[in-house]
Amino acid sequence: MDAATDEQLASLKTLNHVTYGLYALALLGFGTTAIVAIVINYIKKDDARGTWMESHFAWQIRTFWWSVVWFVLGWLTFLILIGWVVWGVASVWFVYRIAKGWLNLNDNKPMPA
Repeated sequence: MDAATDEQLASLKTLNHVTYGLYALALLGFGTTAIVAIVINYIKKDDARGTWMESHFAWQIRTFWWSVVWFVLGWLTFLILIGWVVWGVASVWFVYRIAKGWLNLNDNKPMPA
């Protein structure tokens, strides 16, 4: 790898640290941070194409959209009390996805497809 590629990977890695942090902040009730993170993911994902960092962008994008699906499903089933269970499981799943992704990023490992 040449220096420019190393520099680009370092920049993408820093950006992914930021987006994982924004997703983590969403768990604390700052949901708008997840929207900022998904916008960043879509804007910068082409810059990561062909690198191991591409898998982190894909991982974060899938995590966001599946979380939206599960939280909407929880909201729709809230009145019959199943929604609480759906939200609980979705929250644990979201924490797992953010933690696993962030740890792999820290170790310079791609995410599984």
